[in-house]
Amino acid sequence: MLTAETVQCFSICVQRMADKTVDRGPWTGCAVIFLRSICPGVNLLSLYKDQQGKFIIFKVIKLTLIDSVGGLGGYEILKVHDADPFLGVEVKFVDVAACQQFLESYSSGAVRQSLSQHACRLLALSQEFTVETQLKASTHTLDCCLDKLELCLQHIHLSQPERLRDEEIDSLEQQLQNQALGSTPQSTTITQEVSPVPSNCFKFQNRVFEDRMLTAADVQSFSNGVGRQWKHVGRALGKSCRALKGPAIDNLAYEYEREGLYEQAYQLLSRFIQAEGRAAKLSRLVKALEDCKLTSLAENILDIQTRE
Repeated sequence: MLTAETVQCFSICVQRMADKTVDRGPWTGCAVIFLRSICPGVNLLSLYKDQQGKFIIFKVIKLTLIDSVGGLGGYEILKVHDADPFLGVEVKFVDVAACQQFLESYSSGAVRQSLSQHACRLLALSQEFTVETQLKASTHTLDCCLDKLELCLQHIHLSQPERLRDEEIDSLEQQLQNQALGSTPQSTTITQEVSPVPSNCFKFQNRVFEDRMLTAADVQSFSNGVGRQWKHVGRALGKSCRALKGPAIDNLAYEYEREGLYEQAYQLLSRFIQAEGRAAKLSRLVKALEDCKLTSLAENILDIQTRE
């Protein structure tokens, strides 16, 4: 229940927003949008840390804000920062109407929809991109009170920016302007943007996946699904793994013959991981499976839902 003091404070703040003559300057406020991809294999934070991915993700954010506010004016991006597992985007609003339009777009789901569309296009994703969002002003989580527009505006107005725009954002804005002024057709520009794959990712079936060390779950999925093809995969891995060269594959087959195909495949990947250590990456296994025409098993390990 709101106290009389809270109601009075709220009324004063709303009145100040409605009548700019009360304030000694233009209306300003600050909010932070937190973004996290829930699309398998797409990590916004990792992409932003990559030099090529940084510009693409910034462009996605910029285009989304233009859509949600209805233009280039009324706001500016101050900083994009690591808020693991989220990517935090600090936005300064300099116009109450622009802020209100953004809140209405955010509340209706239009911001998430715009993010999804721009990310799918600029990252060349073959699947629908979904993202989790949170909106905060200082310590207030605005997602909890989106049905109270005036209260959200109050929180944003009281949360004044504590910094000037980052030099990194200045550079990205300039890069975006240079691209807009260039004569290169947009379709070619997009191809140039998405062609480099970030160093911590790999590409499979025209989709980008975050690379990582193989896990016990990966080994189990491989052992369950590879069957008699485990030798072929082993030889493919052996092209870059000394421990699997020469007679190593045949020795494994002989040593674990009684235990069956599952154990033979399991021991193969276990030996690969033991020999390669931190270099025993998911991308190397997926590449070996591709070389052996076992794409369905790769899809299963990557948890890709096969379309009917």
